[in-house]
Amino acid sequence: MLIKGKLAKSTMRYLLAGLGSFVIWGFFSIPLRNIKAFSAQDILYYRIFTSLIFIWIAILLFRRKELKEDIQRISSISTAARRTVAIQILVATVFLMLNWFSFIYAINHVSLTSAAFAYMVCPLLTAFGGFVILKEELSRIKLISMVIALISIVFLATGSLVEVLWSVFIGVFYAGYLLIQRKMQGFDKLNVLALQIALAVILMLPFYIYQFDGLPESAWFWSHIVIIAVVFTIIPLFLSLYALIGIPSSTLGIMIYINPIIAFGVAVLYFDEVITVYQLSAYLLLLFSVFLFNWQAIKDIFTLKKKLNT
Repeated sequence: MLIKGKLAKSTMRYLLAGLGSFVIWGFFSIPLRNIKAFSAQDILYYRIFTSLIFIWIAILLFRRKELKEDIQRISSISTAARRTVAIQILVATVFLMLNWFSFIYAINHVSLTSAAFAYMVCPLLTAFGGFVILKEELSRIKLISMVIALISIVFLATGSLVEVLWSVFIGVFYAGYLLIQRKMQGFDKLNVLALQIALAVILMLPFYIYQFDGLPESAWFWSHIVIIAVVFTIIPLFLSLYALIGIPSSTLGIMIYINPIIAFGVAVLYFDEVITVYQLSAYLLLLFSVFLFNWQAIKDIFTLKKKLNT
């Protein structure tokens, strides 16, 4: 009985870590909207630059063992395999940069709900990409759920084509990033992210230098950039990686939907954005498709809870 109690407590810790990461991301629109006066490019530049500093400080202080293991691993593989890994990191970095830029732009210049819709549809796009590109198997019920999701996207487009295009852009870029991450097995995810952010800095430096007209002098801007880099980038990534130690990825995959649900709440209750009948109908239809797609994983969560309680 004591062992079961310890197991339940340990599992709950991982569940709370996963839950915490997506709850944090759900409120991401607040600091972004607070610095809406600055361009999306500047927010992206300084988010990446600041994240680079903090993530490497975290790795060098707390994860040197994992860093050494990855360096040894990359040294031990063939030249062809190293070239493949390098290409995967480069393409994933480009997808990540495009996702971050489109998300920031949508939050501040399109609508909060378009960004939230993107992260509702993103896991379905990822699964569809895995089915088409990686030849992963999908059950009939999951294929049906994807058809329903497509109908919801088309339905939303009848109300606002601009919003649905931005939602699809954000979702596709992040889905592409996740698909490449799934292909990169055997490396520490945080080390890979740190390398991708470093590469993003290198890729963006020419654009930054060309557009540079002086560092922002606003303390309000810099305080929010630090908050975005630490609270809304590094901390939730740490939490989600920690959660995967003790819970299945399918369970964490269900939790991702907490993010857009909170984001919708923030958009309507905090920023007073108006949701049209078209949007509400599309969101409810997509929510049903999400529930259908994840039905087996939802059943697994309740089975796990029942086991822990017995």
